[in-house]
Amino acid sequence: MVVAIDEKSLKHGVLGLVIALVEIIRDALNLQAMKRMEGGRLTEEEMERLGQALMDLDTAIEEIKKEQGLAESVKAVRDGLDEIVDDVLDRMLNPERWGERKSSRGLRDAIP
Repeated sequence: MVVAIDEKSLKHGVLGLVIALVEIIRDALNLQAMKRMEGGRLTEEEMERLGQALMDLDTAIEEIKKEQGLAESVKAVRDGLDEIVDDVLDRMLNPERWGERKSSRGLRDAIP
């Protein structure tokens, strides 16, 4: 489980991490907006404003990535985070498999 950050350029790496986190927050906002729209909890005007705000955010993110040359850094961070989330979910959904791994590494008694 490694999150790849460009070690040669700290600024580039940190910016990539920040943009990746903003993208994740944007994705969560998109999902929440869809749930509210499908649940009928937004007026037409609210949907219009929310849609425009999310599109503006998408545009800003893409412009920053393009101007700073961050596309690959952001992708690397997101891929690393996706791998971590997949691993955590796998451990939650398949605790017996994780127990086998701990046992094979001699960690059985160390972790409950």
